[in-house]
Amino acid sequence: MFAHERHQAIQQLLSKKRRLSVAALQRELKVSSATLRRDLTELENDNLVVRVHGGVVHPSALRSEPTFTQKGARSMAAKRAIARTTAERIPDGATLFIDAGTTCLEVARLLLTRRDLTLITNSVPLLGLATTEHAATVIGLGGELRAVSGALTGSLALSWLASVHADIAIVAASGLSLEDGASTTELAESAMKQQFLARSTKRILVADSSKWNVPSTAKFADWTGFDTWVTDATLSPRERAALSRHHLHLIQVKNEAQ
Repeated sequence: MFAHERHQAIQQLLSKKRRLSVAALQRELKVSSATLRRDLTELENDNLVVRVHGGVVHPSALRSEPTFTQKGARSMAAKRAIARTTAERIPDGATLFIDAGTTCLEVARLLLTRRDLTLITNSVPLLGLATTEHAATVIGLGGELRAVSGALTGSLALSWLASVHADIAIVAASGLSLEDGASTTELAESAMKQQFLARSTKRILVADSSKWNVPSTAKFADWTGFDTWVTDATLSPRERAALSRHHLHLIQVKNEAQ
C-alpha cells in the first residue's frame, strides 16, 4: 500500500470512528510503527488528524464535546445493563465515590434506593436526582462546574477529596485503549478521576463498547488502576489475555438491545 492510499484509509477509518488508538490503526493497516508515525505526522501537518496520547482523533471530534444530555441518549440499553450488574456487586454499608458521567448516573439511580450506602459525588445531575427521593446518604463535592458534562472540578474539589476515603470508586471514561488505558476529554476531569481512584480501596470502571479502541484527549489511568471493568464490549482472546496480565476482572454484560 502506497503512502497516499494509507492516508486515505486512515481518514476513512476516522470519519467512521472519530477516535482510534495507534495500535488499532497499525493492526488495520498492517504497517510498522515507524511507517504509521510518519503517516500520522504528515496528516497532522495537513490538519487532517489530531494526535493525542496513544492515538489519533478526527479534527471535528475536538471542536465540540457532546453535552451530558447528548451522551445520555447514546447506548442507553448498554449503560443500564452495566449499571444493574455493577449495583448488584456493591456490598452493604459501603461508601462510594461516584464519578460524573451518564453511565455512572445509571449506576447511582439504583444505589440511591439503598439506605445503607453513602455516595460521594461531583456529578450535578446526580445531586439533582437525589433532591427528589433517595434513601442513601449523598455528599456533594464543591468545585467549578463544567456545564457540558455536569461535573464539579478544580482545586476546591481536589482539596476536599484529599481528606476523605471510599471503599469503592465507580469511574467512567470517554475513551479506552488496550495499550494506554482510560482517558477523558478534559484535564480537570482527568484530575478528579485520578483522585477518586487514588482515594478508594476498590476501583470499578464502567464503560460501554463505544469507548473501546477510541482513546480520548487526556489519559487518567493505566489498566492497573482498576480492579474491575464492567462493559458490554466483546473483546478478542488476545485483548482479554492482555487485560488479564494487569489482574483486571472483566465482566461482560448482555446488552438489552441485542
